[in-house]
Amino acid sequence: RVHLVESGGGSVQAGGSLKLSCTASGDIYNFGSMAMGWFRQAPGKEREGLVAIETTGATIYAESVKGRFTSSKDKTKNTLYLEMNSLNSDDTAMYYCAADPNACVSSILNCHYDYQGPGTQVTVSS
Repeated sequence: RVHLVESGGGSVQAGGSLKLSCTASGDIYNFGSMAMGWFRQAPGKEREGLVAIETTGATIYAESVKGRFTSSKDKTKNTLYLEMNSLNSDDTAMYYCAADPNACVSSILNCHYDYQGPGTQVTVSS
């Protein structure tokens, strides 16, 4: 079993930046080749897939965050990062990291995962 914990959320003004971390522990064979993702969910809205990282390391971004968000892995720390720039009020949501996709519908950004963290709140004020 894989355990994921996000951190780094908080409140920021529009135009600001935040960097989220997702630390993995447990049954991790090779963190570098683990398929992972980031998604968010705002109150009253559907879950939105933001980033998908394939086993090859290829990273796919949703159009809503492309050019503003960057995801990376630190294999020495079993940690996945999400650097978020030029934040706006539409980015306000609970952010989750996830690992091991088991089913995807229509897009690699729309996957269900075997594991996900409890989430970290991001609030952007205008």
